[in-house]
Amino acid sequence: MPSSRSLRRAGATLAVWRSPQWVAATAGAALTTVLVGVPTAVVPSPLFSRSVPVQWWNYPVLAATAVLAGLVLATFVTPPRGTAPEAPERPVVQGDPSAKTAGRLGSAGGLLSLLAVGCPVCNKLVLVLLGTSGALTYWAPLQPLVAVVSLVLLAEAALRRLSTPDACPVPVRR
Repeated sequence: MPSSRSLRRAGATLAVWRSPQWVAATAGAALTTVLVGVPTAVVPSPLFSRSVPVQWWNYPVLAATAVLAGLVLATFVTPPRGTAPEAPERPVVQGDPSAKTAGRLGSAGGLLSLLAVGCPVCNKLVLVLLGTSGALTYWAPLQPLVAVVSLVLLAEAALRRLSTPDACPVPVRR
């Protein structure tokens, strides 16, 4: 459970974001929608199709995945020098391990989202392990749980990155 301090810090960070971060968040969300939605055929395209219809919950999971992934991506963008407002008051913790693991959490959450919203019988690994009937009988009912786990991981990654923005600064080229 996130602490109220972490939530306040994350909110303060979002409040001082400028257009470069919001553009990166929007682009990251759009890219995530394409990278997760097209191969799983939640976003219709001529490239992929599904043997099993898209479930109603696939759409909100894809949307939440895109928003959270976009926010995580945008935390790696720093505004041009001189345009950043004063950062909210908080201790600077260089090398904070919780901020460093946020990238791994976000990656795991994104991968799990792909598995969660994907067609249960289109996943080759699931088919090899369980067969078609096993994929429908065992894997398909687990997919909503996998979706929840993926969103929790992505939310934790976003919260860690937003609540410790000075912990993993991106080097600026000069």
